[in-house]
Amino acid sequence: MLWSLTKVVVFVVAVAALALLAARLSEAGEAMRIIVAGWEFTIGPLQAVVLGVLLFALVWLVLKLLGLLGATVRFLNGDETAISRYFNRNRERKGYRALSEAMMALASGEARLALTRAQAAERLLGKPELTTLLVAQAAEASGDRKRATEAYKTLLADDATRFVGVRGLLQQKLADGDRELALKLAEKAFELRPKHAETQDILLRLQSDAGDWSGARATLGAKLKAGTLPKDVYRRRDAVLALQQARTVIDEDASIEAREAAIEANRLSPDLIPAAAMAARGYVAKGDRKNATRVLKKAWEVMPHPDLAAAFAEIEPQETPVERLKRFKTLTTLRTDSDETKLLQAELLVAAEDFPAARRALGDMATRHPTQRALALMASIARGEGAEDTVVRGLVTQAIAAPRGPQWCCDKCQAIHATWAPVCSNCGSFDTLSWREPPASAEVPAGLADLLPLMEARPAPPAPEPAPEEDQPDLDEIARRAN
Repeated sequence: MLWSLTKVVVFVVAVAALALLAARLSEAGEAMRIIVAGWEFTIGPLQAVVLGVLLFALVWLVLKLLGLLGATVRFLNGDETAISRYFNRNRERKGYRALSEAMMALASGEARLALTRAQAAERLLGKPELTTLLVAQAAEASGDRKRATEAYKTLLADDATRFVGVRGLLQQKLADGDRELALKLAEKAFELRPKHAETQDILLRLQSDAGDWSGARATLGAKLKAGTLPKDVYRRRDAVLALQQARTVIDEDASIEAREAAIEANRLSPDLIPAAAMAARGYVAKGDRKNATRVLKKAWEVMPHPDLAAAFAEIEPQETPVERLKRFKTLTTLRTDSDETKLLQAELLVAAEDFPAARRALGDMATRHPTQRALALMASIARGEGAEDTVVRGLVTQAIAAPRGPQWCCDKCQAIHATWAPVCSNCGSFDTLSWREPPASAEVPAGLADLLPLMEARPAPPAPEPAPEEDQPDLDEIARRAN
């Protein structure tokens, strides 16, 4: 409305200015005399201006007629589109000008102007491969989702622009949170452009979210072939996917396939702790204790971890604490500089009732790096040595306020997870969970009530008995809960 009113005002002002100029010229009084080939013409100033305008129009018309004549000659010589090109030339010029203005407006953040000029270019040029995408982007920027969707669907009709249309619709569905339809669109986009890096990443993430681990492994292989993923990273991530695929098979009670997938995951990446633990359990289920020990020993050499120790304990579930202490030397003699190895040795010695040796194994961890697990072990040792209740209670109180120690943390968003997973449940990142100390937090972690039984007086130790099947001794369980 305001723009229309402005145009009317400008037109009225222009007409008034021209009328005033004509009046001034008429009042000038000076005549102009022109002699051409013996002919003499006398005209006034106003007539001279009109004659100049007419002469300019005549020259323009002659040039246009000459251009049309040239197009006609080319048409007669076999150029079938010469005349149509002549008449469309000005239209194309306007269309490309509108297209350029639309691109500049979109880059400048003027979404509404960009959409208007893009629609004008679309009308003038008739080249959807150039204009429809610009219309869609301008519509997205201006918030007109319906117009953008229509533009993307238009692009689907042409083989040259189909991928762009699918990708645009995919981005819309991701923004809407429609993961199911987004997965189908990502699969179609991957089919059209299997080497497109962004499409590969989106498809891999959606397949992981949907639990399609075999499809995700195929997509990962395509990334390797396309050269968008280093080989060492590929092997690690393929092992992660193979491990999760094994977990899925276990959920479906297909134990043979699960063991094979878990062993494959461990073979692909021996340093992947969950894969090593699952592979070892698979060997134990087959009665192959030797290979189970070999897998866990190799993983422990890379990184000592409580899950590896738990899997190692399951190899001989009926052994006594003393027998377990002896068998665990396979692990405790490795990586003796690791805090995890020291904690494991101390737990085994506490379970075997050798409290002085447990104190020596723990060393200065309770003061150098006090964690819930280390302080819980110190409380158990103090109770086993007959310390007063106040000493035990003091250690438990320190444990309640102490950090929990290493946990599964996301390297991207720092979220803490109780168990390992291939995808962070907080930020959706793939293969970003690592076993490390989380950032310091002022909040007291949940589950610390499990330490309260340590505050009770310890009764006289009974005679050693075999540990219950599949279970660790009570103190070992307390330390693992503290972790």
